[in-house]
Amino acid sequence: MDEKMPLTEHLGELRKRISASLIALLITFVSAFNYSEEIFKFIMFPLKYSLSFSIKNPFVRIIPHEKLPQGTKLVFLAPAEAFWMNIKVAFVAGLLLALPVIFYQLWKFISPGLLTKEKRYVLPFIFLATALFLVGAAFCFFIVLPFAMGFLLTYKVGDFLMPMLSVGQYIDFCLKFILAFGAIFELPIAIIFATRMGIVTTKTLAKNRKYAILIAFVVAAILTPTPDAFNQTLMAVPIIILYEIGILVSRIFIRKKAKDANQ
Repeated sequence: MDEKMPLTEHLGELRKRISASLIALLITFVSAFNYSEEIFKFIMFPLKYSLSFSIKNPFVRIIPHEKLPQGTKLVFLAPAEAFWMNIKVAFVAGLLLALPVIFYQLWKFISPGLLTKEKRYVLPFIFLATALFLVGAAFCFFIVLPFAMGFLLTYKVGDFLMPMLSVGQYIDFCLKFILAFGAIFELPIAIIFATRMGIVTTKTLAKNRKYAILIAFVVAAILTPTPDAFNQTLMAVPIIILYEIGILVSRIFIRKKAKDANQ
């Protein structure tokens, strides 16, 4: 482990890493902005379709929402709303593209506090952190959002109500969910670093497993627009699995660290 750095050096290093991340984000944002219209068409998927799973081939099918018209279009209620929609879509797409660079800069910032042997895990960290975020975003986009749209846009809609979404509200709704689920799927890495820094122990995490399960279902109940237990379980189970994975991997790192210390 490197010698302790003074606060001014820490702030300078933090500024350096943030600047590098922002430059990468700017480059990916400009690239994504050129394809914002195509990206937006793709984001329309949860509004029009959902995935159907089966134990028989084909195991996964894309089916249209039964109660939503396939010609559904979004409207914009302000002159600049469509423009800002493209900006937001490009920004989030650029953020996803820049994730490897951002996680690398994060690793470089925390690496002075790691042991020499631990610093070699930079590539696995970048790969896993990026993959977990993308898996969480994909899970939200293909599983959660279609359920949400299918329920919210048909709930007690009759002769007096007709869904008419503005592009800004729809994009905000989708992007906030996608980013939230991407962040939630980083839970194992957060647990690993928390145990590594001594903030919490694996014994404490395992002992309070029942509270973690309760919190997972509370979070799922808040984020899931549908009231049925199936969809809440569909969201809570991945959080619980990620929690257990974080504890398991943390134990492996702790045992390996103890083994290296005894040699």
